[in-house]
Amino acid sequence: MTVSLTGPGEGHPDGQLVTVLFFASAREAAGTASAPFGSAGRTVAQLAGVLVATYGPDLERVLSTCAIWVNGAAAAPSYVLCAGDEVAVLPPVSGGAGGSL
Repeated sequence: MTVSLTGPGEGHPDGQLVTVLFFASAREAAGTASAPFGSAGRTVAQLAGVLVATYGPDLERVLSTCAIWVNGAAAAPSYVLCAGDEVAVLPPVSGGAGGSL
């Protein structure tokens, strides 16, 4: 069987997986805090397509506003993922202290 991009934990031995971490509204839309995906060797943009196919339109709406970080650094859509990478889906954050403290 030939597998390209697959959903959570499907089709690849553990050594070929990346871990996707969902935060805030992305976590709510996906219904999970994290999931393994067989996306090593693919781009961040390709992974985003698999995430939408897996979790649906609610996550698609959230993804359009999210930053994607890989291993603690901002990643371009063309960034190629490696086995063992940790991909964070980070929605924008607002708030903070107003006025003087």
